[in-house]
Amino acid sequence: MSQLNLKKLFALGAVAASLSLAGFQAQAQGPMGHRGGHEMMAMGGGHVEHMLDMVDASDAQRSQIKQIMDAARADMKAEHETSRKLRDQAQTLFAATNIDAAAIEALRIQMSAHHEVISKRMSQAMVDAARVLTPEQRAKMAERMKKMQARMAKHMEMQGGKHGN
Repeated sequence: MSQLNLKKLFALGAVAASLSLAGFQAQAQGPMGHRGGHEMMAMGGGHVEHMLDMVDASDAQRSQIKQIMDAARADMKAEHETSRKLRDQAQTLFAATNIDAAAIEALRIQMSAHHEVISKRMSQAMVDAARVLTPEQRAKMAERMKKMQARMAKHMEMQGGKHGN
């Protein structure tokens, strides 16, 4: 094999390893790069208060939803450490002198299982919180969220246009 072909092969391998590591990290972090379901934990504090204000939630509803989100947030603290350890393991595997495909695959499976635990817990918190609200409140919240998502998509599209120049 010529030196040029070896250089191309090495470059291709480096790119593949970088993409794989980025994929591992994204998987450990969760959707859109947020770590351990924390994007859903934004539903704590000010964000959830704002959403509850928009649907005229009662004090009793606010209290119940706060308890639900606080419990989920506490559960996610433990998961955050596990996510960090899995990312560290991925970095170690990809930095190794010899790439161990079997170890990388085993870690990928472990990360997928961990992501499933996080996803399941966050889904349960969202279901529990939704059950506290009336159907009318949920419909109103869904409509507001849809509008917010449309504004965010428009903003992202405008940002993408700026970066593409």
